[in-house]
Amino acid sequence: MTRDARFEIFLAVPPGLESVLRAELVEKGFKAPRVDTGGVTIAGGWPEVWRANLEVRGASRILARIGSFRVVHLSQLDKRARQFPWSDVLKPGVPVRVEASCRHSKIYHAGAAAERVANAIEAAVGVPACEEAVVCVRVRIDDNLCTLSIDTSGELLHRRGFKAEVNKAPMRENLAALFLRAAGFDGVEPVLDPMCGSGTFVIEAAEIAGRIAPGRERSFAFEHLAGFDPVAWQSMKSDAAARASARTIASRYRGSDRDEGAVRMSRTNAARAGLGGITEFDVCPVEKRERPDGDPGLVIVNPPYGARIGNRKGLYGVYGAFGDAMRARFRGWRIGLITTDPALARATRLPFAPPGRPVDHGGLKVRLHLTKPLR
Repeated sequence: MTRDARFEIFLAVPPGLESVLRAELVEKGFKAPRVDTGGVTIAGGWPEVWRANLEVRGASRILARIGSFRVVHLSQLDKRARQFPWSDVLKPGVPVRVEASCRHSKIYHAGAAAERVANAIEAAVGVPACEEAVVCVRVRIDDNLCTLSIDTSGELLHRRGFKAEVNKAPMRENLAALFLRAAGFDGVEPVLDPMCGSGTFVIEAAEIAGRIAPGRERSFAFEHLAGFDPVAWQSMKSDAAARASARTIASRYRGSDRDEGAVRMSRTNAARAGLGGITEFDVCPVEKRERPDGDPGLVIVNPPYGARIGNRKGLYGVYGAFGDAMRARFRGWRIGLITTDPALARATRLPFAPPGRPVDHGGLKVRLHLTKPLR
């Protein structure tokens, strides 16, 4: 496949947040994004794949759908996989791993399907399958349609490359970015997280405000594919950095926590991301949190849920203290709260609208509860 080839590009996202990711893609100029279950599909070529990995904040991973054909038995899969032009996509000598899934199909053994495709790749480019390989070919057989995809991201995209330390049960960066967008964050207003943990919401908000590319500090699997152009890639990264450096940031982005270790962690992570000048973290229990000077904005928190951290009964007091502080001192601010438990959200006594769809967060189903500006 040449650099000018066109194909489907699938951006995976936790189910429940597909429409939020689609809005981000529209804002960033990707053409005609289509919502599918568990992600959003766009059409494009390798430059769009590179840019999506570099700039899109909400996706978990990005797959290039490089081919498809119908199959009803393993010998047919073997034949068609061997006819596929693997050398147009894969580099000779670069290890590859193959993962397969089968659903509602006459081929039902995923391991056997993966083996057939791995053998075809080895015959084409001379490299046996390797479970530790950075490059992953995904084989999906659904209703007898085999779709071949390349995972172009490698490591999951929430791993931005600068967070050295995390707190217990952290919010993934891509989820934080999506919840900020779902809460109406416009990239201009101030953001405060008074239970900041390792600083994820604050750091994501500051990067959104600065139009800073989330993938600027990390590598990607697509860099190991045939046709990758390192000069064009470096030019794309330089252009993104120039746009960010020209952006005027109007607000400061703040976090606090009662735990000194969490605050230290947040400061370290923000500094590694180059955001020390526009972020601020301090030690403060939530019940004593004062409203920052300046215009109102968004308070967003991801408190303990009781499923992993702390005792659920004891959390009612924490949520109640948070709600008391917001009502007493944060008039004009919107409040966003992520939790698994509607009863804990009600314990805040804040006027939340009906919550959004449940979203998978590390095996738990969480929802965003959001208020209008407090009166």
